[in-house]
Amino acid sequence: MNLHIFEGFGGTMIEVVTALVPLLILFSICQLFLLKLPINKVKDIIVGFILTFFGLSFFLQGVHIGFMPIGELIGQEMGRRSLWLLMVIGFILGFFAIFAEPAVSVLLHQVDEVSSGYIPQKVLLYTLSIGVGLAIALSMFRIIWGISLWYFILPGYIIALVMIRFTSKTFTSIAFDSGGVATGPMTATFMLAMFVGIASVTEGRDPLLDGFGMVALVALAPILSVLTLGILYGRKEKAQDDKEANETKVNRDHRKKRESEEGHTGF
Repeated sequence: MNLHIFEGFGGTMIEVVTALVPLLILFSICQLFLLKLPINKVKDIIVGFILTFFGLSFFLQGVHIGFMPIGELIGQEMGRRSLWLLMVIGFILGFFAIFAEPAVSVLLHQVDEVSSGYIPQKVLLYTLSIGVGLAIALSMFRIIWGISLWYFILPGYIIALVMIRFTSKTFTSIAFDSGGVATGPMTATFMLAMFVGIASVTEGRDPLLDGFGMVALVALAPILSVLTLGILYGRKEKAQDDKEANETKVNRDHRKKRESEEGHTGF
């Protein structure tokens, strides 16, 4: 067995403990003074903390020895080939990367549960995937031409603020949460390392200036895509309301006409 894969694993475990201990302390205080959950429930939560500890430890170790190195190597190899092909590859990678984000699965489940199926999980998933795919492709375009990040971020958020006026509060809330969950471990490890690798082998590009900034675009893209979905849902609801109003008006006219005819017949 290659034990070198566990080099630095002790430090990774310490980092995870440092992140989880404050949550455990907070839960303990709430349990003592507020929650007072049954002992069986407390045991389940403690087991959850233990599983989270080991899961995060192994995941972060895998990121250090696998995700980041392979992402950078792939980026360097891609950067030596056709740069325009990078945009197509970037869209494909971005589209499918969102499927592997753990936080996205949680968001989809919560939205489907709270909306009682009004916003289907698949519709929201494909909306996020298309948005992230376009963001990755746009980031590739930015590296190719060396365009400043401000030319994408500033207009993007201005457009988002304008779109909010035409979107329901529900979709606005989901949109801004989507921007956070889309920038999870897959994007912040594999994709970011790949972009640094591309920028490092692209002539005239600085990995520090051009390799970073992709996460900001990925955070913006789901906001715009979900707001667009909200506008489409709003139009669908308006069309449905207009249809129902027309049907009600027709039924009312028919009823009045029938009552009028019955009144004439009775006279």
